[in-house]
Amino acid sequence: MEISPYLGFNGQCEEAFKFYEKVLGGKIEGIMTYGSSPIAAQMPPEMRDKIIHVRMLVGNQVLMGGDAPPQNFKPAEGFNVSITVKDAAEAERIFTELSKGGKITMPLQGTFWSVRFGMAVDRFGTPWIINCAQAA
Repeated sequence: MEISPYLGFNGQCEEAFKFYEKVLGGKIEGIMTYGSSPIAAQMPPEMRDKIIHVRMLVGNQVLMGGDAPPQNFKPAEGFNVSITVKDAAEAERIFTELSKGGKITMPLQGTFWSVRFGMAVDRFGTPWIINCAQAA
């Protein structure tokens, strides 16, 4: 069994995943637009260049997503995508990049359980937790 986050976007999926690929050191393995899918003819013209599905590999983890049709889009709520790293400097780099243009909900800092822990919602609306459980 594999459990992977599937992120929903309101038209910015491709931009978001190119950003995540760079920040997280991932590799987009597959990306498909509505216009290149079997349901292309059923989609309004403004949706044809939007992403129906993207799959990115980060280490041995998978992150997936797509653009929801506007009438179906709901902002992310009630969850976070959690990233755990072993190096405090890497936690700081990732947190800084993901929080640019977004909203920091808990500044990255030491806690009683972690060398670095912080929470932010990125500029695409994805909520993140960054955790560094041990010193490098």
